[in-house]
Parts: sequence; structure tokens; C-alpha cells
Amino acid sequence: MLTDNGKEFTDRLFGLRRRPATGNHDFDRLCAELEIEHRLVPPMHPQTNGMVKRFNGRIEDVLQNHHFRSGEDLEQTILRYVRLYNSQLPQSVLKGRTPIDALKGWQRQKPELFKKRP
Repeated sequence: MLTDNGKEFTDRLFGLRRRPATGNHDFDRLCAELEIEHRLVPPMHPQTNGMVKRFNGRIEDVLQNHHFRSGEDLEQTILRYVRLYNSQLPQSVLKGRTPIDALKGWQRQKPELFKKRP
């Protein structure tokens, strides 16, 4: 999971310098529990940070504008949105490709960087 460097996501930054993850931040513990790799946007890369913020803002809109009947309903709604976002919404920063199409292209170019097939 790629997040910005906000204090709600990490305790890894001190000024503009990175330090090793302590693993004690709530978000890092949750990611570890769910076996999710947590990666941070590199400092001074506003275009990537902007993508993360837009995605999170869209998820926030979904959460605020939908009444969930259960935790399972919430989970299914988020999974549907993530699937839609990754496979059907072209991103200008990806030259009009969807995130999944971009991943597949990167995998063809550098398969050694991938642990799983997108």
C-alpha cells in the first residue's frame, strides 16, 4: 500500500530524512497484521503524493455518502471501488492508462521486480 508521509500513516520521517520504520505506528501494525507491504511516497514527489491524496479523497467520499448495513457491506463496497479504480479509470499521470494496465506494462518490461502477476 502506498501512502503519503503524513503522521497518520508513519513515524518514519524526521524532517526530510527517512528513518527506519519502528513498526510501532498503528498503521504499520495494521498493515503487518493484514500482510500488506506499506510503502511511502518519496519526499518531494508531489505528483505521486497527489495521486494518493485523490484516491484517499475518493474513498472518503464513498464512505461519507453511503449507509452501510454491516461491516461486510462496507468491505464489499470498498473492494468494488478499488476494482473500479484500478481497472476502469484511466489516470492522466499514467498517460491515460488504468493502474492495472500500467502495472502489466511495467511487469513486461521488468518482470524481475514483481513477486506476483498483476
